Amino acid sequence: MSGVQQIEVGSDEGEVRLDRWFKRRYPTLTHGRLEKLLRTGQVRVDGARVKASLRLQPGQVIRVPPLGETAKGGTPGMRGAPLSERDAAAIQKMVMFKDEDLIVLNKPHGIAVQGGTKTTRHIDGMLDGLKFDKEERPRLVHRLDRDTSGILLIARTPKSAATLAKAFQSRDMEKVYWALVIGHPEHEAGTISAALTKTGARGEERMEWDDEEGQSAVTDYRVVATAGRKISWLELMPQTGRTHQLRAHCKLIGTPIIGDGKYAITNPDPDQRVDLHDGLLAEVAERMCLHARSLSIPRPGRKILTVTAPLPKHMADVFADLGFSEGDAT
Repeated sequence: MSGVQQIEVGSDEGEVRLDRWFKRRYPTLTHGRLEKLLRTGQVRVDGARVKASLRLQPGQVIRVPPLGETAKGGTPGMRGAPLSERDAAAIQKMVMFKDEDLIVLNKPHGIAVQGGTKTTRHIDGMLDGLKFDKEERPRLVHRLDRDTSGILLIARTPKSAATLAKAFQSRDMEKVYWALVIGHPEHEAGTISAALTKTGARGEERMEWDDEEGQSAVTDYRVVATAGRKISWLELMPQTGRTHQLRAHCKLIGTPIIGDGKYAITNPDPDQRVDLHDGLLAEVAERMCLHARSLSIPRPGRKILTVTAPLPKHMADVFADLGFSEGDAT
């Protein structure tokens, strides 16, 4: 067939999933289209039919059929589209740490990590601005919600991406989040073990507790400080990485995160009600107070890399207003 390519897997692409290999090289090719190409045998590896989850090995040859416009262009802000100077400068300003293998960003509140139907500006669409001295495009290792600020890990090579992803899955990464919540937990410290499942219509999905159908979700927590038991500063250490896990778990123990309308409690305990309509809290209530504070990254043959992200302004202002000191968390 005219236009068919036979592409050899590079030495730095070992252990990369086939679907991720396509996503990196053909960023606007949809997963659904790729699955159809695989089902019909138009995409093959070493001449054999394979699944999207196949882990590639260096030297294997991938048959790529003509993809037409699917592999080209893209709309502004989407992967594959030209990156503006504004967005390149914006993502480079987020960089906290960089070496040959990885980049650590301090993601601001309010910007999505990946795109969607109504999201055209996002971190994934800006990653070309983080190539620096490398030719290949860096890639995401994990995700944060749009309204969660803080540490976001980026891999600079396929090998690094595979290694870091395994570290996340094996819980070797020590992750610490800070949250300002309404009320005070019953216990000063503990473990929230509540399986979560997705409910709700498309665009309105939320995670709910469901021990029968849900996926295991575990979060350790402790109260660092409190203001009259009306507002508490929680340190959260997730042991699993489910969608909206920290937000849903905070709600389950009766202390929803300030600014998180999706998981708000409509009828809180009268003793824990907080007026979010006056002064500084009125402004903060429009922004979720959840921050990925620190990450300890195991590195084979090297010391553990620990990075810490400063608080976003809206949370730092509330800390100052309530008399919370960051040093209290040590």
